[in-house]
Amino acid sequence: MNAEIEREQLEVDVLLVGGGPASLSAAYHLSRLVETHNEAVSSGKQSGKPLEPVILVIEKGKEIGAHGLSGAVVDPRGFDELLADDATSAPPYDCPVTTDSVHFLTEKRSFRFPVTPPPLRNHGNYLASLGRINRWLGDLCEQQGVEVYAGFPATELLLDGDRVIGARMADSGVGADGQPRDNFEPGMDVIANLTILGEGPRGTLLGQAQKKLGLQQDRQPQIYALGVKEVWKTDRPLEPGQVYHTLGFPLGTKEFGGGFIYTMNDGLIHVGFVAGLDYADPRTDGHRLLQEFKKHPFVEGLLDTAELVAYGAKAIPEGGYYAMPQHQSDGLLITGDSGGFLNAQRLKGIHLAVKSGMLAAETAFEALIKEDFSSATLGNYSTRVENSWIKEELWPVRNFRQAYQSGFWKGVFHTGIQFLTGGRGLKDPLPITPGHEMMQRLEGAGETNSPLDADGKLTFDKLSSVYFADTSHEEDQPSHLKVLNPAVCVKQCAEEFGNPCQYFCPANVYEILSESVSKKLRINFSNCVHCKTCEIMDPYQVILWTPPEGGGGPDWKGM
Repeated sequence: MNAEIEREQLEVDVLLVGGGPASLSAAYHLSRLVETHNEAVSSGKQSGKPLEPVILVIEKGKEIGAHGLSGAVVDPRGFDELLADDATSAPPYDCPVTTDSVHFLTEKRSFRFPVTPPPLRNHGNYLASLGRINRWLGDLCEQQGVEVYAGFPATELLLDGDRVIGARMADSGVGADGQPRDNFEPGMDVIANLTILGEGPRGTLLGQAQKKLGLQQDRQPQIYALGVKEVWKTDRPLEPGQVYHTLGFPLGTKEFGGGFIYTMNDGLIHVGFVAGLDYADPRTDGHRLLQEFKKHPFVEGLLDTAELVAYGAKAIPEGGYYAMPQHQSDGLLITGDSGGFLNAQRLKGIHLAVKSGMLAAETAFEALIKEDFSSATLGNYSTRVENSWIKEELWPVRNFRQAYQSGFWKGVFHTGIQFLTGGRGLKDPLPITPGHEMMQRLEGAGETNSPLDADGKLTFDKLSSVYFADTSHEEDQPSHLKVLNPAVCVKQCAEEFGNPCQYFCPANVYEILSESVSKKLRINFSNCVHCKTCEIMDPYQVILWTPPEGGGGPDWKGM
């Protein structure tokens, strides 16, 4: 296609990319700060001039909340602060946590910890649907005059030299052959004084910013986990608010991860499994781990009268404080999971996303007052983060996740030392290795997992699971999953790693087809649930995930 195609431009003051809790909290808080300022100026209580900024939030999902996948156990601290001066609004929590427990699983048995470890104690927290929370936040923003557009994926960060000046939206109406169809519409360029990235983990624009602006320089590499989750519904009487976390089966002692079960109102049971994306065995399969987890007697008994209603998967940034990118540059701020604001030890990030969004909003407000969007002013964002409870929470666990790259029991040992030393441990910072570099080659080519014995009632194959993700993409469009060197996949990767893409993808996107004299890679991009695992764990780093045509992807409103 013609790279010089004429595009419409939309000029705004502040552009927020992503419709999750970080971006929406930032937009809401900024609008409230502007409103308070204008009231003070008009009443004569404050000097200065009124502000009338155009604040725009764009979201790639077909509606706000469609791409919000989370457990979710919510620490209310962030929302309490966000709504401190708004007595009329309250988050749509499902129910308070009533009980929590941690269990170690062997293949057939379960052993409850006599004491729940402090990081996993959830007294005072709430269970909630992240999709519902995002929709509620979107409504609050619109009530404040914020423009909120869903179905607008951003594919390119716009720069003027080293200054970020906005983002380009994806083209629509492009055929699978890469040529414009009759309904072709070029994506517009949104030009902004300030762009705030809250795309979630492994964001497309964040990746571009890191490469072009060096935002990861002198930082540790980010590492991730994959959370695969299902929602079940039962007619059996069920006490809402129960939280279970598990360690052990079906993982071995070399991998990091565990399971979770949450009981919610209306007979809903959220069941999931989280596995670190820094494993050695290229046949590790997050979807399969969840299916094996459900077959354990401890889990199966909870689901014996239930019915599967939803499925999804998402990457989780777990690198911690030392893996955070530089959070600002000229015309740019980074929030939420995009900025690494997640506590892997507590398995929580929503409250940190909200707080980072608020601090970004306060920095944006300062920049609007000064009419200065340079890194000199925006650098106050990092100062605000350092002086907030975000630093207080993340600093003591700065080496937590790194410790488990040497195995489960060594990780437990290091965690204990870190607890006694305020997070320092035996070495600070503890080294970390990118997840894909931890993958080891197979001893023998052609080794595969045995077929999953899915019964269609308790356990499901990947294609059946994808049905419950309610994912959809325009079929006649270029694949949003780009394999930069397909020859690597069908020969070198097949010989060295046995094509791990067919295992690590939880949606059966990648298939290796055996032809008469060769192999062929087939990409079923319409199955994609937007977890980003392929881009993270490809051992050759030749897979590039890009946003599909507007509105494409899963629909997780109920999750």
